[in-house]
Amino acid sequence: MTAMSEPTAVPSPLRAPPRVDTSTVSQPLQNLFAGWHKNLAQPFTGLTATGAVDPDLFPLRETGVSLKPMRDAVEAFIASLDDAQRKAVFFDVDGEVWRTWSNIHRNLMRHGLCLVELSEQQRELVYEILRVSLGVAAYETARASMRLNQTLAEMTGLPLEFGEYFYWISLFGEPSPDKPWGWQLDGHHCNINCFALGGQMVLSPVLLGSEPVLAEAGKYKGLTVLREEEARGLAFMGALTALQRKLATIGMDLPFDGYASGFQDNVVVPYAGVVSTSMTHAQRGQLLDLIKLYTQRLAPGQAEVRLAEVEAHFDETYFSWIGEFGDQVPFYYRVHSPVIFIEFYHQPGVALPNTGYNRRHAHALVRTPNGNDYGWALLRQCRSSFPSP
Repeated sequence: MTAMSEPTAVPSPLRAPPRVDTSTVSQPLQNLFAGWHKNLAQPFTGLTATGAVDPDLFPLRETGVSLKPMRDAVEAFIASLDDAQRKAVFFDVDGEVWRTWSNIHRNLMRHGLCLVELSEQQRELVYEILRVSLGVAAYETARASMRLNQTLAEMTGLPLEFGEYFYWISLFGEPSPDKPWGWQLDGHHCNINCFALGGQMVLSPVLLGSEPVLAEAGKYKGLTVLREEEARGLAFMGALTALQRKLATIGMDLPFDGYASGFQDNVVVPYAGVVSTSMTHAQRGQLLDLIKLYTQRLAPGQAEVRLAEVEAHFDETYFSWIGEFGDQVPFYYRVHSPVIFIEFYHQPGVALPNTGYNRRHAHALVRTPNGNDYGWALLRQCRSSFPSP
């Protein structure tokens, strides 16, 4: 990677970017957005391996883990809002607005309240929601992704398109100890959906990433993200035998934006690669440690509940790889079971000069297959009027 010249400091705007008129963008972007709208028009079923949802994977149950800290943090944020802000921030818990998150940096379908238009005190209250809802490392990754969006503004000289505060907070239903509700943070490289029902939490879809993954200069010089996710995936691939690596490698051409990013709620991704039952005891342990990086995105207590759910289906867990295998080359890896879908991947430059696929731009995404993204498998069970897939 070549050294980066010192970027120009840019002031933070006080208003959210205006909605983009999609009829004025390039034809490839118009085609992309048309595909998004087509996918949104389809009723939600969730990511599946075959096109059919595996039933009875996510029962309503007691976890023994209190979500009161998260409720308290959200209620404190609500108390800071004026009437207009309250009207803008709330949506129905069973509404389609959940599904309109997007990693793209432009303001296309953003909703809720943009952090740049909140007071500093209100932004701190939003950060507190993140802090109590997420694991320590996940919180730091989320905040780093937001800060590196400011680095991107410095590098591109586009402060009206990129920035640390161009993230939208939305609430779905009222915080409750026994009724369904949730929250969403939506913006470039930081998309977090959190559903709660009693003591059960579903934290997915979650996409975290950055371009660049390292700030070489500027306000946040030295800040970096996703290095452990990258290193652990590479190390696990290296722990496989040559034959296992051959089986795990399902292609050489990296997918541009993975398989399950925004507006891909119903994508069908068949199981592929190496199944855990064919691995040695040591390899299985290393794979589980890799998965823990992602289950620990939930706050302590909830992370253990999520891990137990994953372990119950560990024998049905597959690891796959796309691209070359080496210390410097870009790659994609996936962990896929009936209850968790993880994909990590490098991308080419998008906002920065396009130099082909490289390790300067990375995403890591987690979904809950078989209908429980956004907690909707749980929601269907507590609301008989909610449509089934």
